[in-house]
Order: sequence, then C-alpha cells, then structure tokens
Amino acid sequence: MEQFLGDSEDEDGGGIPLQRDSTARALRKGWDKAELLPPDGETQAFEAEASYDLFIKILKILAYLISFGLTLAGAVVSKGILLLMTSQLKVGRQVPFCNGKKRNLEARIEILERIVWSWAILFAFAFPEILTFFRSLRIWMFKQTHRPTLLQFFIPVFFQTCHSLGLSLLVYIILPSMDVVRGAMFTNSLSLVPALFSLLSRRRVSESDNWLILSGMDGLSMVLMIAGLSVWAISKEGTEAWVLPLAALLVSAGWWENYVERGAIFKPMRFLGKLELTHNRYQTYLFLSLWKIVVFFGGLCLSFWVSGDNPSILFSDFYDSFYRHPIRFSEVRPLISNDSLPMITGDELYEQEHEGRSSPAAVHYAIVLQVLTALLAYLSGKFACKIGIQSFSFALALSLSVPVSLFTIVTFCGFREENVCYWQDLFPGYLFWDCPKGSFVQNFLIDQHGWVWVLWILAHAWTSIHVWSPKFKRLELGEILFVEPMYSSLLVDQSLLLNRRRIELPIYSNGEEEEEEENVKAYKELRSAEDPSLLEEDNIPKIYACATMWHEIKSEMKEMLKSVFRMDEDQAARRIGRKYFAVMDPDYYELETHIFFDDAFTKKSNAVNVYVKDLVESLEDAGNQVHETEIHLAPPKKFPTPYGGRLEWTLPGGTKLFVHLKDKTLIRHKKRWSQVMYMYYLLGHRLLEREIPVSRKERLAENTFILALDGDIDFKPGAVHLLVDLMRKNKNLGAACGRIHPIGSGLMVWYQKFEYAIGHWFQKATEHVIGCVLCSPGCFSLFRGKALLDKNVMAKYTTTATEPRHYVQYDQGEDRWLCTLLLQQGYRVEYSAASDALTHCPEQFGEFFTQRRRWVPSTMANIFDLLQDYKRTIRTNPDISYPYVGYQMMLMVGSILGPGTIFLMLIGAFNAAFRIPNFDCFLWNIVPVALFIFVCFFTESDTQLMVAQILSAGYALIMVAVVVALLMQIQDDGILAPSSLFLFLVAGSFVIAGILHPLEFDCLPHGLVYYITIPSMYLLLIIYSLMNLHVVSWGTREVVEEETPDKVVAVEIKEEQKNNGLLGFLNSKSGGKKEGSFELSFAGLFKLMCCTKPVEEKYELVQIASSLTDISKRLDSMERPSGSMLGEQRRFSSAAGLRMAESPFFQTIEEETVEEFEDKDSLHSEHPKILEQVEKRNYLVNPEWIDDPDLKDGQVDFLTGQELTFWREMMDKYLLPLMKDAKKEMKDTEELIELRNKSIFFFFMVNAVFVVAIFLLQNQKETIYITWPLGSTYNMTYSGGTLIYLQENSLHLEPIGVMFVGVFAIILSIQFICMLIHRFGTFSHILASTLIDFCSRDVEVVAKDMAFEKEGLAIIRTLQKLKKGQGEGKGRKSRTTVGDVARRKTIQALEERNQELHQRPANIETAFNLAFKELAQSPDKQDKLFRGEREARVTFQQLARRRSTLVDRRTSTMGERMRGSVGERSNSEERQRQGPTFTNPIFRMEEP
Repeated sequence: MEQFLGDSEDEDGGGIPLQRDSTARALRKGWDKAELLPPDGETQAFEAEASYDLFIKILKILAYLISFGLTLAGAVVSKGILLLMTSQLKVGRQVPFCNGKKRNLEARIEILERIVWSWAILFAFAFPEILTFFRSLRIWMFKQTHRPTLLQFFIPVFFQTCHSLGLSLLVYIILPSMDVVRGAMFTNSLSLVPALFSLLSRRRVSESDNWLILSGMDGLSMVLMIAGLSVWAISKEGTEAWVLPLAALLVSAGWWENYVERGAIFKPMRFLGKLELTHNRYQTYLFLSLWKIVVFFGGLCLSFWVSGDNPSILFSDFYDSFYRHPIRFSEVRPLISNDSLPMITGDELYEQEHEGRSSPAAVHYAIVLQVLTALLAYLSGKFACKIGIQSFSFALALSLSVPVSLFTIVTFCGFREENVCYWQDLFPGYLFWDCPKGSFVQNFLIDQHGWVWVLWILAHAWTSIHVWSPKFKRLELGEILFVEPMYSSLLVDQSLLLNRRRIELPIYSNGEEEEEEENVKAYKELRSAEDPSLLEEDNIPKIYACATMWHEIKSEMKEMLKSVFRMDEDQAARRIGRKYFAVMDPDYYELETHIFFDDAFTKKSNAVNVYVKDLVESLEDAGNQVHETEIHLAPPKKFPTPYGGRLEWTLPGGTKLFVHLKDKTLIRHKKRWSQVMYMYYLLGHRLLEREIPVSRKERLAENTFILALDGDIDFKPGAVHLLVDLMRKNKNLGAACGRIHPIGSGLMVWYQKFEYAIGHWFQKATEHVIGCVLCSPGCFSLFRGKALLDKNVMAKYTTTATEPRHYVQYDQGEDRWLCTLLLQQGYRVEYSAASDALTHCPEQFGEFFTQRRRWVPSTMANIFDLLQDYKRTIRTNPDISYPYVGYQMMLMVGSILGPGTIFLMLIGAFNAAFRIPNFDCFLWNIVPVALFIFVCFFTESDTQLMVAQILSAGYALIMVAVVVALLMQIQDDGILAPSSLFLFLVAGSFVIAGILHPLEFDCLPHGLVYYITIPSMYLLLIIYSLMNLHVVSWGTREVVEEETPDKVVAVEIKEEQKNNGLLGFLNSKSGGKKEGSFELSFAGLFKLMCCTKPVEEKYELVQIASSLTDISKRLDSMERPSGSMLGEQRRFSSAAGLRMAESPFFQTIEEETVEEFEDKDSLHSEHPKILEQVEKRNYLVNPEWIDDPDLKDGQVDFLTGQELTFWREMMDKYLLPLMKDAKKEMKDTEELIELRNKSIFFFFMVNAVFVVAIFLLQNQKETIYITWPLGSTYNMTYSGGTLIYLQENSLHLEPIGVMFVGVFAIILSIQFICMLIHRFGTFSHILASTLIDFCSRDVEVVAKDMAFEKEGLAIIRTLQKLKKGQGEGKGRKSRTTVGDVARRKTIQALEERNQELHQRPANIETAFNLAFKELAQSPDKQDKLFRGEREARVTFQQLARRRSTLVDRRTSTMGERMRGSVGERSNSEERQRQGPTFTNPIFRMEEP
C-alpha cells in the first residue's frame, strides 16, 4: 500500500500553505483551549440537501422504469393497432364472428369497411406530419431560420417522397396480403438504405479502428436484408411479388440522412453529408410535411386501383363508411356424413346469410389509440435520450417492440382460436387480426420463414447499434438527438431507432463549414507541434467567480465567502480524482475567485476602510462553517496596484482568491466599472494577450465563463454545474441565470418572495421558452467569455453616459443593459429554475422603493432600446422573432397603462366595498394620487417615502375591504361572471405553479401581502420612480460621508439657498436665519416658529474645526509606525524582488527613494519639513495600507511589467475617475429633469386618456356595452296564474375594459403554458444531472464504469475533509452529545481537540493523502467507514489499484527520462571533446 501513496511534494499537494507554524494563532496557549465551534446550520443544510438528492435519485429510478414501460407499451400497442387496421383491408377476407350464440359465423369484409380503415390509416399517418407542420411554423415564426438552397430543398423532398410512397404501398398492399405474424416480422426488414449508405460512408480514421471489420458488418447486414426480401418475394404471387422489395427499399430511404458523413470516401456520400440541413430544415418541412400526406394519399388511391376498385369511392362513400353500415355474415355448418343424419334435407346443409351493423366507435377508438400510443412512445423515448437513460429506456425498449408485439398478438390469436367470443368485450364480433392458421411452430419456421426474420433482426440490430452507445450530453436539443423533426406514427419503433443521430455533428450556420474545417486543420497542425494534453485542457471549463462588493455587512459577506469555500472544496475533490485516479469527470472545471471592492479606502488616508477589514475577518469564519472545523489561512499576499491594491489568498482546496481593493481617487467606482475591470483583466489581458495560436484562444474563450456574483449571494456548487450544462448544450448561449431567492425578514421580504416567485415561474420561463430572457441578474449569472468579447458587447459596455437616457439605461440597470447587448449580437440568454441562489433583499420600505426607483426606469429603457431596433435584432438573433417582440410590446403597454388600470380597479373596489357612486369614488381616489404627485415634485426623497408609506398602509386596509366586496360580487354575479372567472384563472395558475414548484410552495402564503400592496407597488412606486427619474445616485447601501469643513460650509450655503427659494419670501424681512423655541413643520414645505431668535453665523467654528482636523491628521501621522522601505524589514517574495529589479519603473523609484532616505536622523533634527516629504509614500511601492495589521503580516509582491502596463493603459482609456465639471453636471441635471418631465407627461396623458375613456364607458354601460354570454339570470313573472314571462338578465361589459382584460388573460395563458413547458425542461435537467450508481453508462467521454467514478468522487469528498475522525465514524454528532451532561469528558475532549488542531494537515489535498493512506493501511477502519456499503468498499479498492497503476506508470516514465537525460549528458560530453561537427549552415556554430 505504500507504493501508491507517494511522498513527493507533488503527490502530497504541498506548496499550498494554509497556516504558518510560526504564527501565534495556529497554536493555542494552555489557558485558551476553550473552543468556539461553527454553527450547525451548514451541516443541517447539507443534510437537507442529502435528503433531496435521495428523493431525486428515487425519481431517476422511477424515470428509468416508467420511460421504459411507456416506450415499450406505446410501440407495441401502436404496432398492434396498425396490424389490426391493415387486417381489415384484405379483399374478400372471412372473419370468425361472435354473436353470443353457439353458432359458427363468419363475417365478410365489405368495401365500406375497407374504406373506413383506409382513411383511419391515413389519419394516423397524417398526425405527426401535421405536428411537424405546426412545429416548423412555430420555429419559422419565433426563431430565425435560413432559406434552403435548391439542393437543400429538393434532395430531402425526393427521399421523403420515396419514404411516403413506400409506406403507403406497405400498409395498403403488402401488409393486407400477409397474416399478422408475417406483417410484424416484415417491419424488421426496413433498413436497407441505411445499411447501404453506412457501408458507402464508412471511412478509416486511424490504423486501429477496425475499419475493414465494420465495413464487412455493414455489407453483411445489407446482404441479409436483400436475401430475406428475395425469399419472401419469391413466395408471393402477382403484384405483391415485386411491390414487397420495392416498398421495403422506399420506406428505408426516409432515414438516409442519418447514415451519410461529411468525410465519406465516396464523393456522392460526401456530397450528401455536406448538405447541412439543420438550419433550414423547418422551412423545407413547411412544404414537405403537407406534401408527404398528399403522396401517401396517392398511394392509397393506387392501392384501390390495383385491387380493381374505383378510387373515387373513397370520397363518395366517405360519410357512409364512418357511420353504421351493414356487416354481412353467414353461418358455417360442418360437413356430416349422410349415414349419421338420414332425415336432414340438402337445403339445410347450405350456409345461411345474416346481416349486422358495424361499430363506428371502434374506428374512432383505434385511430385515437394508435395516434396517442405512437406519440407516447416518441415522447418517452426522447425524454429518455435527454436525461441519459437511453440504453435501457430507449434502445432496449424499442428493440423489444417487435418480439413483444409478436408474442402478444400470438397470445391473442391463440385464445381467439379456442373461443371465438373470448375477446368480445374488447373487440366487436367482426373485428380481429388476420391470424395464421394451423400449427404456429410449423408455420413460423417453414411456411412463414421465421428464420428470415431472425436474419432481419440481426441486420437491423447492427444498423441501429449506435443507439446502445450514445455520445450523450445532458439535455441535448432535439435537433441533435434526432435527424428528422418528428416520427412515423405507423412505424414508430423503426423510425426512432434509425432516426436517432449516429454522429454528434456540430450545428453550423451558413458559411461556417469551411471555417470549421480550417480550424480542424489548424488543430491537427498544432497537435503535431505541441503536447496533445494541452489541447484537451482547452475544453475544460474555466470559471472566474467575480463578485462586486461595496458596503455589505459582515453577515452578508460571510454568506458569499461560504459559497466560495464550497466551490473550492468541490473543485478540490474533482481535481484530486483527476490527478490521483485519472477520473474523467464530465463536470470537472477550473476555478478562480475575484472580489472587486469598491471604495475600499478611507478618505483621510490610504488605509483600508472597515468593510475591507470585515471581509478579512469573515474569511476564516466562513471557512470554519463550511469545513466544520477551525482552519487557519496563510496571510494574504499583498500587491500594490495602479487602482489601489490586491490581496491574494490560497484556499484550502488550492484555488486562488483575489480581492481587488479599488481606490475611487485612482479608478472609476460603481458596479458597472468593476465589471468592466474584471472583463478586460480576465478576458482581455489574461486570455487575449497569451502567446498561443488564435485557434486555441477561440476554444479557450468558448470555454471560459465569468460567474457574476453580488457580495451577499449564497449558492451551492450544483447550481453552477447546472448553468455550465446549459452553456455546454448550446454554444450560442451567451448568458444563463438561476433562480434567485430573496431572504430576510419582514413584510417587504414577504412581498419580494412572492414577487420573485411569480416573476421566475411565469415571466422568465415564458421568455426562455418563446424567445430569450431579457435580464440575467448580476447577483448570480454565468457569462460566456466569447460572447462578452464579441463586437459591440464588452467594448460598448464601457460607454460613459453622456445623454440623459444613458444615465438611466447604462448606470441604473447595468445587468439588463449587458444582456441587451448580448441579444443584439445574436446570443441567447436562458434561465435555469433548478439553479438556486439566495440573496439578501431590502427589508425596509424606503430601501425597497429606492432600489425599485433604479430598476423600473432602467427596465423600460432597455426594453424600449430592444424594441426600437427589433428588426435588426430579429435578423441577428435566431431566438428573437416577431411574435416574441409582439409579446414584449403587450407587456410594455400593460406596464405603461398599469397605474391607470390600478386606479380604475380602486374606483371599482370603492364602489363595491363601500357602495359609493362611481364619480365620488373617482374623487376619493384622485385626491391621494394628486397629493403624492405634488409631494414628489416639491419635497425631498425622505418625505416622499414617508408619504408613500402612509398611503400604502391606507391602501392595504382598503384592499382588505375589497376582498369582502369581491366575494359579495361573486355571489351576486355568479361564478361565471368575468370578474369571477378572472379571479379563479389568476389564483388557479398561481396555485398550480406552486404545486409544480414544491420546494417553493411556501411562497404562496406571501401572496396575501402581495395582494394588499398592489396599489402601492403598481401605482405609487411607478409615480415615485418617474418623479425621481432625474436622480441617478445608487440609493442603496449609502453611508454617511465623512464631514469635512468644506462640506459643512456647503451644507450651510445649501440651507440658505433653500430658505431663499420657494416660500423663502415669508422670512425675507428678518434679514437673517432664525430659530425658535417651539417649531412645527410640514414635509419641509412650511415651518411655524414661536419665540424666535437670530442664529449666529458659524463660519468661525467651521475654521476652528478645520484646524483641529488638520492637527489630528498630523498627530496620527506621528503616532503611526514608519512604513518606509528603509525603516522596517517588510517581507517580500523572491518573485517580487526580481520584478522590482527588472522593472525600469521601480529602478527609478528606488534611486529616488534611496537618495531621499539617506541621513534620515539628521533630517529629523534639522529639516522636519523635508522629512515630511521624505516619508511620503508611493502607492505602487509602499502604500500605507500595506502595513495595516488587520490585513495580516503577509508577503508583499509586485505586478509584472506586462500587467502593470495593461492596468495603466486600460485605466487611461476606460476607467480613470470622471473629472467633476460643475457646468456639465448642471447641464446633465437640467437634461435629466427635462427627460423626467417628458416621461411624466407621456405617462400622465396616456393613463389619463385610458382612465377617462374606461370611466365614461362604465357610466354608459346601459347604452354602450358587450353582453356577457355566461352566467345569465332569469326573472319569471306569472300573469293570471297561467302565463309565464321570462326576462333574461345578462351582464353588460364596457368594450375597452373587456379588450384589456382579454389581452391580460391571453398573456397569462401564454405564461402558464410556457411555465408548464419550462417546468418539464427543468425536471429533465435535474434528472439528467442525477447519476444512479448501478445504471449510469450513457455519459460521453467518461470511462467505462461511471458508477465507479461517481462513487469514487463521493469517497474523495469524505476523505478530504479537514476535520479529523471521518474515517473512524466520528462526526459532528460527537460534538453535541445528547444525555447526561455530567458524564461528558469536557477536559479530555478539549485536550484531544487542541492536539488535533496542531496536527491538522495544511490543505485539502494533504488531508486527503493522509486519510487515504491511513484508511488503505487499516482494514478495520475500512470496515467502520464502509459498514453495510459493499459498493463503496469495492470502489475504494479500485481507487487504490488505479492509484498504484498511475504511480507505477509515472515512475517508469521518470526513469526513462532520467536514463535519457544521462545518455544525452554523456553524448554531450563526447561531442564537446570532439568539437563542433555541424554541417547544416543554418545550425553552424562559430568557434571562439
């Protein structure tokens, strides 16, 4: 066991220090052994997650079984019904008939019966073609497709015409001429063209690919099919003899495209393979789907003509055939000798004819059942392919369909042969299969040539062998899984098997084939020049987790840091499996975390502020909670940078954490500029400036992802994996976002929980299904590096706001604007409901309104920007279509008319709740709205928020009364009234959505808070946002700025100007500012002062305060320990010294610094002013924050010259702080106010016209109305006791309101349907990401036993835990012993804990190696750890063997290298003794 563990530094994962043995914190003093353990919340969360994972695994097992059963049952039933239909087409067929009496009757199949079943087969065939037509129409309308060329159009039309014609010959001529057993067997002979094309397209890829054997198998399968068809054709007579092989050939032509390759040897095959029909297929199928129905109908007419009937009777007798028509049957008497019955006359021996009636319902049921079962087989099979259970639930099920069908039909025929009335409850008496006569064994082997069927099965199995070893990627698109867009309802099993794509071809747009070939050629050249492993590394996802921070509180920072530690731990487990055990994990990724800290320094000095210190303090606390033990990280490495500074940590898993400290005096601050900063640094500098070929940069950019985070986000690694899955599935995907869950406490949080829920359930799901998501929030989203680097994305994102609209669109809603840029460049943005993340949301009313004050205008501005240029966007983006733009326009109109709609709702609510006339209700509602508008115009934001909060409370009480009024209205108008139906529609959709999101069902009760705040959020919030449109400050997480004398003076002047402004004339005569002993003010508009007295000027006090501040700064400077380069021994890394020595910039600084620091003592005594200049720090060499003790005593390093040049050039171009220009600021303010006034006027006029129109129409409902057809009531009047007068009372609705409500109902219906579709996709995504240990062989590029690798990763996660005792069964339960506290050995536990703390390994990789070695050498510990888990024990043993093999391989490789180096050294010495012997002039050497 010692052999496979290794002792080298690389094997132990050394070089990743987590703790310094010399630090006092790493070793506890004897008096400081009492411990503070991290809370159990992390473990409880993971226990809940483990329960959820178990539940999902159970669902995955059920998915295996259910999809297998549905696929097999659907294929068997659809085939059985098809054979039942074709059995009724045989001319002159006699069917044993059951009439419930013990008489032998036989029914004859008449022409009407043949007509009705012929139409039934046509309808069954047409159903998937109609689905194809509507799907093509939807994609043509909602997606961008390319127009096919003539060849791309006519070649598919030719092959599909052959397929449809052959299918009609098969079902109308061939199958009716056979009994049901032969017909079922014949369906296995329909892969002749695929076998031929596979043989002609087969090419040799390498010397060891068994090309000759594979080609031989293709040829053999083709020979077997031809031989079988020949044998069966010879046994036929007349027309069927030549139609049989022709039909088989034509039917198999429908699957030609799946068996041609771009690199085929034969030129015709290569030509067909390069047609590239993917992007223009749906435009072709708009015609082809209908054309195939026409061709199939032509085959139907041909079959009637061949049988001697006039095809016109298909139309003339159409209605008669589908109604009850006569069925003639006759009684058959057995032949009996005359000796036994001497008295029977001759007439009694003849057959007696009878007449019955057909059952039209049997035809209807057969059509519906055949169509639905074929559709069920298609959907369940496709679902199985998507979620990675193809081999069992798709390939096995469809391969068994024909044998199971044969067994089932033969069983049915056997029971029917014994008793003709056996199935009379299931079939009409005259309806049954055409069963074979005589002995089944003899007929099957000799008469029916059953041995031919065995040959066909083998040939068909080889032709469709690719379905057993799929190249699977989770949640592949249907266009990649299958070649044709739909299936064949008549041959669903064969069509699915042969239509399942063999080769995962890349989907190109027009003109990209040549470019891809050039890239492949370049890659081949690169492979010959470089190590192939480097190219494989390019496909590994590189995730840069980039968080932006500003003024987050400590608890919020800790949540984000815990997420980083979880990602670090997850990546470490995958890296260990890859490094030590060669586990080819499909979810492996590389990780690097960057935190960009805005405004990180204090304003008094170059020291970091309290938020940065909170981050440093929270780092280890977050790690303690994730690793469930106390960890110690090495002090961060410190880098002075042109933008401020950088801290660098190495986390326990070995990933890096960089904290970029931004000084807003050096670099532009705020979130958008932090995003620009990390985009250009990570993508521009670290990717594009690499000295590698362009083809590699292209591949790296495609697999480089930026995980945009907020400073308070909380997520699990699985959420990131789901987003990466979406990126891998669709290369056109530019961004993907997850489900954001707001957390916090209070009524505002409850409102936001429901708002976020319905926003994600309906709005984002609808955008994902019918188009693209318009906003991928920056708090948790994944962006593709290639998409960000595209033109007009990252470069345009750096645009500085110069117009009023820019301030709203660019700076107030940067996340939505970035997504708008991606959409306009043709990239898709998606939403994954299974990728969950938690974020803190505003808990106070004012904070919430301030946040939405930014969001509302920016959302409208970005949507307006997208809609204004919708034609170009539709041309560029294939996922943006005219119907999708129309949907967004309807939403925009609804948003604009939202305030007016809520105002009208309040009028109706007042009328219904308080029985007030409509006009009085209008006045009652217009007063608070007008008051709030007035307050927003003339008061400060705090006053506006206070008034909004008061009005919101009042409206909430009114909405409670509205609930009662609404119930009363439902009682009066009935449940069929529009208001009742609309309420049920909305509430029902919310409840169903909650049920379909079981983990989020608890959001539904918060809908009550959402309901009572509708007037506040959709009326007052819109008004507040528009009235403050000119305010472009961030508004949230603001802190009080440090008060300086200049700002005090500015505040005094501002107060004076305010008093001299509006209403300032009231105290202008006093000649000065006054204060009163008693004051009363209202909203800052009026102030009543009693006992006034003049206020003395405070400018002298301001000057005194300024002097005191100056003195305080000097004292702080004197008390602060000197941080000069010569005054202390600061720790520098060796790399830092080398970079300083080589950099001309630092050489200049060093020379100047040395000159300044010479004779420092004399300067201190003789020239104190000069000393002050000498001690001045340089922000790129010795900034003040470097010596901050709260940042730990870490090494100091410096940027490379290349990176330093990058930062300077990039900052000079994009990120220098904006210079303050009073005139420009005044101009911008005026333009913003003008924009606000225009927007307010537009909104006011549109809503005013809408409200007045609806209000007047409501008052004139007696003359202008629409009669509601449902829920009418009747008044009955008796006159004289005999006559009855009935008066119908219908609801009268005003037209515009009905139209508006109808549009809203349509939008809600669309969103509900899209929610169902998206929910099914999310469910599939979850199942596809879940692997079951004993049935997980459908994953691409994974080793043969994925179960081993999955279990291996689980063992690695267990052994890499930093807490001790995992292998011994000691866990967190030992910390919280339940029972008698007096029996606890507290002191002993503390001593053991302290020793354990001192012996803890340095990092996760070292911890794993030690635990693995200890476990491998102790069978007893293996017994304890793997108790009852045999598979885990076997997996651990396989890990040990694989590790041993890898170590042996590495040892032999190192030995060969050492021997080679020794040989080269001896040869070199020999050459040196002989002197230079170069003969090539290029390498000629000159002797000294």
